[in-house]
This record gives sequence, C-alpha cells and structure tokens, in this order.
Amino acid sequence: QVQLVESGGGLVQAGGSLRLSCAASGRISGSNPMGWFRQAPGKEREFVAAIGWTSHNYADSVKGRFTISRVDAKNTVYLQMNSLKPEDTAVYYCAAGSGAFASVVVAAYDYWGQGTQVTVSS
Repeated sequence: QVQLVESGGGLVQAGGSLRLSCAASGRISGSNPMGWFRQAPGKEREFVAAIGWTSHNYADSVKGRFTISRVDAKNTVYLQMNSLKPEDTAVYYCAAGSGAFASVVVAAYDYWGQGTQVTVSS
C-alpha cells in the first residue's frame, strides 16, 4: 500500500509561482514513476507532468513553466510552477505508478493523493 499527501497549494496572482510537494510513504521507491495531474471544475482530470527513472514528461500547456523533480531519500516529489496563469486553476493530484515509464495516462497510476487546490487570480 502507498500513501500520498500533497501540500503547497494556495492562492496566487497571475505570473506568480508555487511549489507543490507530494510526500509518499509505504511500499514505494525511486523506481516508481510519479505524476501530477489536475482537475478543474466540470472538466476531466488531465495530465500535467510525470517523472520516471530516466525520463520526464510534461503537458504542452505547462512546458517551460513547470518543473517536476524528486528527492528519493525523502520519498518526495515536487512540482515547481512558475508564470502561473488563471487557466492553471485546479485541484492538483499526485499519483504513483508501478510501471516503468513516466506515463501521461491516468489509468497508468495506481495510487492517488487527496489533492491540493491551486487558484490563480487574474
């Protein structure tokens, strides 16, 4: 079993920055791919970023603005979000998978956190 706890969300003005953290516990290691997804009201959950053993993936909408990283010694994954836009407003979810790749697909992830709200004002 794996537990994921997100933190770092909040309210920020457009152009600002936030750093989300995801603390993992349980049966997880540096070989597990980790991802960030987001869901805005009335919309489906969408891929944001993922990190695997040797690869990173980003949604086109966040490339150049968001950076995913991990510190395996702390079992923690981060999402640094810069140049935030109002359209980035959503609940952000951390996810852990058991495959080999940093997948962009929701179904590839087995464990999910409770989510953290990010609100970007214009």
